[in-house]
Amino acid sequence: MRRNKSKKSLIYLIVLLVLSYFFIYRPIVNIKAKANIVIASAKEMKSILAKNDIELLRMRLDDFSNKYQNLEKASKSIYWASFIPYVSDLKNGLTAGNYLIKAAKETVTTIEPYADLIGFKKGEASFVEKSSEDRLQTAVLTLDKLVAKVDPISSNIDIANSKIAKINPNRYPKKFGKMIVRDRIINIKEQFEGMTSLFVDAKPLIKKLPEILGSKEEKTYLILYQNDKERRATGGFLTFYAVFKIKNGKMTIGQSNDIYSLDESISDHPKAPPEIITYHKGVSIFNIRDSNLSPDFVESVKLFESLYKKSGSKVQYDGIITMDSKILVDMLTIFGDTQVSGVNFSAKEDQRCDCPEAIYTLFDIVDRPVGYFKENRKGILGDLMYALFYKAIGYSPSKYWGTLMQTMYQNLQEKHILLYFVDSDIQKSVEQINFAGKIKDYKGDYLHINNVNFAGAKSNMFVDETITSETKDSQREVTINFKNPYPHSDCNLERGGLCLNATLRNWIRFYVPKGSKLISLQGSTKKVQTYDELGKTVFEGFLEVPTQGQATVIVKYTLPSNVDTNNYSLLIQKQPGVEEQKLKVIYNNKTLFNRMLRMDKVIEEN
Repeated sequence: MRRNKSKKSLIYLIVLLVLSYFFIYRPIVNIKAKANIVIASAKEMKSILAKNDIELLRMRLDDFSNKYQNLEKASKSIYWASFIPYVSDLKNGLTAGNYLIKAAKETVTTIEPYADLIGFKKGEASFVEKSSEDRLQTAVLTLDKLVAKVDPISSNIDIANSKIAKINPNRYPKKFGKMIVRDRIINIKEQFEGMTSLFVDAKPLIKKLPEILGSKEEKTYLILYQNDKERRATGGFLTFYAVFKIKNGKMTIGQSNDIYSLDESISDHPKAPPEIITYHKGVSIFNIRDSNLSPDFVESVKLFESLYKKSGSKVQYDGIITMDSKILVDMLTIFGDTQVSGVNFSAKEDQRCDCPEAIYTLFDIVDRPVGYFKENRKGILGDLMYALFYKAIGYSPSKYWGTLMQTMYQNLQEKHILLYFVDSDIQKSVEQINFAGKIKDYKGDYLHINNVNFAGAKSNMFVDETITSETKDSQREVTINFKNPYPHSDCNLERGGLCLNATLRNWIRFYVPKGSKLISLQGSTKKVQTYDELGKTVFEGFLEVPTQGQATVIVKYTLPSNVDTNNYSLLIQKQPGVEEQKLKVIYNNKTLFNRMLRMDKVIEEN
């Protein structure tokens, strides 16, 4: 009897091994082989993208698609085990990839007739032979044909994202041998979310692009330059403005001048608001140049408009576009040195300020006092931006346009460019993709730190900020260390000194979940204020950061009961104009984030 049982057990074992071989081992070996082929093909695709050859890309994409289908076919042999989470993740991941390939094919088919407009090489370079203005006009007039295909492309990407969203990175180890696993999966998911936002949330904006660029009627935009080296609530001190008109790609600059001339065109300035009286130095009236007081760009536009409507230079505009010095430096990096009015501007590092040479040159022209008249002293920034724009449309698209578009998209994400549109539908879309500088609603924990330099020269160029956020249960402590290691500039105007680095006079506001209760705010030299604004509770103070010195602010508070501290999630919104801040986020003694903050970030407990 015992012998029969042993014999049956042996038979069951043999049957199990045979089944495992045919239904698990062999399929996995086959899947791995097909996956290696797809990975090699993907690497080849990446190198082809760098060549900007649309015809070669189309052919290789078809080849990649065939290899991917072979991988999918091999993988279906183990889908019977989808009740196992890892197999289910494989299925969702491969399905997502299939929809991405469909989107890629649709994109290539759509752009191929207009490939040279967006930076790809294709056949004869007829577009390159056109004049700069004709190139832009051709690009605008063909956008209508391109955006017609946005719906099917965004639909495929949205489905792909829904499949990727089902994959839980936390079930995977941090590392498998030397290979990083969990963080790689998290990065892939974040990239998918970003792509979905671009093609799905921005779909109304993409469809409106031809109209925004004047395909139906002339559009007028107000360009505002924010000097981020003198930080203000929405990015920087309003330095320069220009009126930009566009009709069917034909661009003109109606007016351009420094912001002081705009203030001079107002005959009756109102009294300065309380925050300017309290924190600014010697300012008693409300100027346009000080109007970006709210950290919410839309609210600051309302303040700007309340003064702009009094100006004799006012024009009716369809939108406002702000940009800071990073845009200028990025364009000089891409297009090279640029001469304006006999002055050379370069992105190279200048040892006099440890900043790009162009930034020092601009300050030297505009801010250094001299005993003679400097022609076009205030207008040179507008002339420089104008020259760079025409460089952009003057070069071969395949040479620079791809890099330029990627760089500008990144600057929109990092809030070095802010957009406002009078059209409510366009504005809603811009806000949805976080290009409008809005203070967001959020169900979890929230933090936005807003610093305003009131009469502290250009010291933000020299000051480093390190932020540490530590939460234990419902109590929160945020510490900011400001450090300026550089010496004071020669600020003697009679000697003609160039006053760049001086004591930073910093008005600081902490925007936290509404209902938070302040325990203490250390480091403020003025009375601490607490109030509600923009759907948040605000803790407000003021400090000074000396040259070759430092200052620290520590705010402690309790979170309201509606913030779930068991499933901790924190949205940090970066201030516009800030290139990077060192940020460390600790929750219940566990470090969740410890690197540079360059854009808004949701940080969750894993």
